[in-house]
Amino acid sequence: MERQYKLEMKARVAKRALDTLKEIMAEPYSVIIRDAAIQRFEYTFEAIWKLIKGYLIEREGIVCNSPKSCFREAFRIHLIDEDESMQALYMTDDRNMTTHTYHEDVAEEIYRELAGYYGLMDKIYQSIIRDSGLE
Repeated sequence: MERQYKLEMKARVAKRALDTLKEIMAEPYSVIIRDAAIQRFEYTFEAIWKLIKGYLIEREGIVCNSPKSCFREAFRIHLIDEDESMQALYMTDDRNMTTHTYHEDVAEEIYRELAGYYGLMDKIYQSIIRDSGLE
């Protein structure tokens, strides 16, 4: 029961993070908006992979300790498909590159990918919510 409660808390955090990322992405482009969107991507990514981690422990008894291992397990249990798992691994690499967004080209490249990353993270969130009965 405690694990279920923890999963519910992780889901709430992930939902709030997704909402803030969606909100900033609706704003007209500027360097300030780009940078804010990348920061929101960072914490949304963290919330989503920790939600996956909690889901895998609670529902599947699978322990994973890194984003990439959690995404691989999510693919293995068919939470995401092969293309989505590849996108998730690229997303993880981009998340790791956010510390280098002082390079304009890196920041622009990551920003261009945010809509797709948002879509993937939202899909994963929705799947976990449905499967866990948290709706």
